[in-house]
Amino acid sequence: MSQEVEYRRGRHVVSAMHVHLVFVTKYRTNVFDDAMLRRCEDIMIEVCDSFEAELRAFNGEHDHVHLLVHYPPKVAISKLVNSLKGVSSHYLRKEFTSLVNPALMHGPFWSPSYFAASCGGAPLSIIKAYIEQQRRPT
Repeated sequence: MSQEVEYRRGRHVVSAMHVHLVFVTKYRTNVFDDAMLRRCEDIMIEVCDSFEAELRAFNGEHDHVHLLVHYPPKVAISKLVNSLKGVSSHYLRKEFTSLVNPALMHGPFWSPSYFAASCGGAPLSIIKAYIEQQRRPT
C-alpha cells in the first residue's frame, strides 16, 4: 500500500502538515441540517483560503463538524481555529436564523473547546526510531 504525500513548497520550506479539527456546538445543541452543513463547508473553505490553507475534507452531524486541513507552517492552529469558528458563527447565525433559534442558542454558536490532532506521515514510533538511529558525532 503506497501513500502519496503532497508537499507544500515555499521559498525556504517544504512541508506536509495536516490537522484534524472537531468543533462542537454550544451545549451540543442539535442545530445542523444538510443545507447548513453545506454552507458551513463553503465558509470553512473561504477561511482556509485566506490562511493559504486547504480544506481537504469536511463533514458533520447534528451537533458537530470534522475538518481535515492542509496548512502551511506559518499558520498557528489556534488563530486558524478562532477564525474558522468566528466567521462561520457569524454567517450561520445570520443566514439560518430559523435554525439557530436565539432562545435555544444564546451566546456563542460553538463551544469554546475544540479537538485538534496532527495527522499524516509515519507513526510516531517510526519517527522516534529514525531519530534515535541517527549517527551522532562523537
